Amino acid sequence: MDARVTDGVEGWIAKNRDALWNDYLDLVRIPSVSAKPDHAEHVKRAAAWVAERCRRMGLENVEIWQEGGQPAVYADWLHAEGAPTIVVYAHFDVQPPEPLELWTTPPFEPTVRQGRVYARGASDDKAGLFISLAALEAWMATEGRLPCNVRVFYEGEEEIGSPSLAAILAKHRGRLKGDLVLSADGGMMFEDRPDVSVSTRGIAKLEAILRTAAKDLHSGSFGGAIANAPLLLARLVATLHHEDGRVAVAGFYDGVRETTDRDRAELAAVPFDETAFFRDIGAHGIWGEPNRSVLEKLWLRPTLEINGLWGGYQGAGSKTVLPCEAHVKITCRLVAGQDPARIAALVEQHLRAHCPKLATLEVKSLGGGAGAYEIAADHPALAAIEGVLEDVYGVKPFRSRLGGTLPLCAQFKSELGLDTIPMAFSTGDEDYHAPNEFFRAASFDRGLRAWARVFPALARL
Repeated sequence: MDARVTDGVEGWIAKNRDALWNDYLDLVRIPSVSAKPDHAEHVKRAAAWVAERCRRMGLENVEIWQEGGQPAVYADWLHAEGAPTIVVYAHFDVQPPEPLELWTTPPFEPTVRQGRVYARGASDDKAGLFISLAALEAWMATEGRLPCNVRVFYEGEEEIGSPSLAAILAKHRGRLKGDLVLSADGGMMFEDRPDVSVSTRGIAKLEAILRTAAKDLHSGSFGGAIANAPLLLARLVATLHHEDGRVAVAGFYDGVRETTDRDRAELAAVPFDETAFFRDIGAHGIWGEPNRSVLEKLWLRPTLEINGLWGGYQGAGSKTVLPCEAHVKITCRLVAGQDPARIAALVEQHLRAHCPKLATLEVKSLGGGAGAYEIAADHPALAAIEGVLEDVYGVKPFRSRLGGTLPLCAQFKSELGLDTIPMAFSTGDEDYHAPNEFFRAASFDRGLRAWARVFPALARL
């Protein structure tokens, strides 16, 4: 690809940067929370916004797919004869913004402070989605074509585990064929030094409800004789881990590969400061399996986490109630060798086996399970993307892993044989999934340059 062409594309981006930024903020303003049924129309509005953008820039075959859940947007441009086909992925749904009282400014009113825009979805994943779209638009506006064939697939339910993805792949698999998935979802470890992730953990999710009576009772009239549901649930939840932090569920670690010397050498090459890590998040020290490093725990080992634990009165002041039920939400981050459905079943078996006799237990699968994923270390696209990032940042990238889950990775690999590489510019300190989520304007600009350059780099593979 002639460097002058790339310069022209990036010149267009520079000229239109302010307009692109404002359009990005318009997308962020849409409260597309997929987890909330009363926000379904907003998710549809976000899908329509993305689809219209695809049409306006000249992508073809723009469609909105809905296979029993939230919508997804598909579009393509397939006229680069002899060049590879890249499937571009991102998601336009966002996490719920609660607790609202912890936001400095309203979560869906983007506010710029000190080079950062604060809003729900500003980082995860509307920044990634918009950056990828804008780069495609820049190529179409300046050259009238793309360097390689592209299919875009932007979905609206990643934040709830992509439950419709299997149905979408079953119905539309022919429309999603390609040579590589380039994901605008994911992130990097540092603001000023790039990395490329080569694996993601999987996930299994469930909820349990423990009940001790048919209704809430007066704690004075019944307390001491009738079991307290939150107390019993707390005791039950405590059985899920050993004192040293290991998961106590029988069979949980079956099939998990032990960390090798090569793994440890790769982790040691990551510029990771454990002291700064704990300081920056305000944590009091390391937790979990003994005799393992922080990165080993975050990237290579499975976990079982309590995401929510509640029961009884939650309001201000006192209410002398004896709660009849209590709830817990659990997720397990999984590694290669662990099947999400099997892990969920093992956790349920453990909870039922340890449930106190004075209580009944209801266990519900929350769906959206996903397997772990890893790309081959010698995949040629890794080197191409690393070269682009080195050009943009002026620093050689290192290879990392995602402790989180990109549900599509394992499914695209198993269903379509496609490998996935994330190229996203969010960083772990941006509080996505928490109040006061933000995204850096500098990352917006770096991302636009990198995505503009990545398509000709991949076209040469």
